[in-house]
Amino acid sequence: MKSILENRPELEVKIGEVAEIAGYLWQRGWAERNGGNITINITEFADESIRSMAPISEPYAIGTTLPGLKGCYFFCKGTNRRMRDLARRPMDNGSVIRIADDCAHYEIIADKPVRPTSELASHLAMHEQMITSGNGYKAAIHTHPIDLIAMTHHAPFLEKDVLTRLLWSMIPETRAFCPKGLGIVPYKLPSSVELAEATVEQLREYDVVMWEKHGVCAVGPDIIEAFDQVDVLSKAAQIYLTAKSMGFTPDGMTDTQMDELKRAFNL
Repeated sequence: MKSILENRPELEVKIGEVAEIAGYLWQRGWAERNGGNITINITEFADESIRSMAPISEPYAIGTTLPGLKGCYFFCKGTNRRMRDLARRPMDNGSVIRIADDCAHYEIIADKPVRPTSELASHLAMHEQMITSGNGYKAAIHTHPIDLIAMTHHAPFLEKDVLTRLLWSMIPETRAFCPKGLGIVPYKLPSSVELAEATVEQLREYDVVMWEKHGVCAVGPDIIEAFDQVDVLSKAAQIYLTAKSMGFTPDGMTDTQMDELKRAFNL
């Protein structure tokens, strides 16, 4: 069987970016065993040949109906697949899927019958929100940064924008490169439709969403931009936690300093 990447250099670049980020997640310790997920919208690369491909799986239920995804194609990390393996062999550990006309099912079309992430409902709901909002975003990432998850075990940080304000104040780059801040979803069962719905609601205001005691989701125009937002938030969390481990609470930037930063960089 020919790979779907054959003679499609632009699609190959996008899959290569997924592999690159998967490697970063593993190296940072954010992707234990099969933890974390990546999905990218590849509909723009779905030429007539791809659209005519016969499915290599039966239709599977998404768990919800997402009319905004009709006719869409996605590359997804496979369920029970490790990020370190996705980094080395993306087409052996990922899944190319097509959304069925009823928008409630999907089918695998290439390269191997690898079932996509168990968090598919959340990821596809995020992609539908991105499409319907018209923001041009094509990528979603879910990962488990140790420092950020630790901070969700402290109830006061779960209040709206408390954690955003704290992390922004740790280092100017956080305010600059994650300008919308961090939404919070109280703990919900992983892989559930309820988690998907709560995440989408937060994405109406934020580009990064914390799942309490679980992990982080981020969206962006491509997978590198989505990763970068989580990366800068994690750095800010490390600064805070390092100061605490040294025996003091960091002062952080003042509101005046952050307002100056916002004006200077048009945030």
